[in-house]
Order: sequence, then structure tokens, then C-alpha cells
Amino acid sequence: MGFFSKLFQGPQPDMEKSNANRQKIRELFDQTVENGSSYRLIVGYTEDVSRFNYGFVHGSKTKIGNLIVGWNQDTQTIVVLPTVPDLSGCGGPVCYRRDEIHKAYRNKYPTDAFVIYPDRSSYIAINAYEWLDDESLYIYLEQKEELEAFTAFFVNQFAKK
Repeated sequence: MGFFSKLFQGPQPDMEKSNANRQKIRELFDQTVENGSSYRLIVGYTEDVSRFNYGFVHGSKTKIGNLIVGWNQDTQTIVVLPTVPDLSGCGGPVCYRRDEIHKAYRNKYPTDAFVIYPDRSSYIAINAYEWLDDESLYIYLEQKEELEAFTAFFVNQFAKK
């Protein structure tokens, strides 16, 4: 029965690859964010959906942006760092402090996302995952425990007003 149960489990994460990416993520974050080592980390993505309508042809195109997301329980701060799936570089950090945002909430439909409105006119939706097997679009990282900890922090501390 052991052989068949493994056969029908589906794909499993490559922990060696995941741990190597975990180390790269930590290095990028610590190099870019002041006191980066005081933050716990997960990865996620954000989507930019553009719609088009050319007469009879209607559709949409989605652009994926990968994110390194750090959170600090003591300072109630979330830092978002844009990056690419191979972790070859990153953009500048954006900091969200709990007492400086307009509102935050967890959206479960159509995808599980953590939404932050720093003011009334702009927002960021952070889609996070336990593990995705598409290295061309997403950062390869198994992060079940970290995602559970971030979810608890966000729902219990950050999304409360």
C-alpha cells in the first residue's frame, strides 16, 4: 500500500531546491531592507489584469509580479520586495506599518489574497501559496508553516482596525 499511496499523492516539492531558494530570499531581503533579519519571510505574487475589447474579440491578459514579503510582529510592519522567479535581483522595498494604512483584509474569493490599502486610492493584493510547481512564473519555495504564521499575523493583528 505504501507504493500506491506515494504514486497517487501527486507532485512533491524538491526540498533541496526549496531550501536553496529560501537562503537566496533571506540574502536578498537582508541586503535590501534595514534590519531585514528581524523579519519572517514568505513569497507570493501580485497580478495585473488588463482587459481588451477589439470588436468581436474580448479577453484579458494577466501579468504576474513575484514578491518577497517580510513581517515583523513587534513593529506590526509588512515589507514587500518585488523580485523575479529566479531570484536574480529585486526592486525597492515598500513598507506598510499597521498604524499608517487605511485598511487591510483577507480576500478569499476568487483567490486567497491579503489586501492592503495604504490610502483610499491604491492597494496591493498579496497572493501567497504553500508551494507551486511552476518555476517559470513563481518562486519555487515550500512554505506551509511560514504561510500559516503570516496568515495568523495578518488576520489577528494587521487586518484589525
